[in-house]
Amino acid sequence: MGGRSQPPSPFFPAAVDDEKQRSGVWLKEWRRRYFVLKGNKLYFCRAAREPAHGLIDLADCLTVKSAEEKTNKRFCFEVATPDSTYYMYADTEQHKDEWIGAIGRAIVKFSSSFTGDQDDDDDGSSSS
Repeated sequence: MGGRSQPPSPFFPAAVDDEKQRSGVWLKEWRRRYFVLKGNKLYFCRAAREPAHGLIDLADCLTVKSAEEKTNKRFCFEVATPDSTYYMYADTEQHKDEWIGAIGRAIVKFSSSFTGDQDDDDDGSSSS
């Protein structure tokens, strides 16, 4: 009921390309997956009614941004962590933008609370 923008549905159908290096070979294969964002975790599963079989921890996320030019694929975006870059694409431009926004807000929310805790500790330790 509030004015907050939320992802278009609990499950986000998308194809994902998990770019990881294994045994010196880059694996690049698009696979259809369903995603659900809960807090700072982006869970994924093979079908909407199946339990999640993996997750992307947004606490480790470096960036989320459009990746159409990199992949040459419409409605594509990337989620980058120190170890992997996950390329995903949505069914529409609107869904792509909504998910970039939702993931971005989750990253900012986590970062703010983390740095806020450190700042509070610094303030407390400087007064003796």
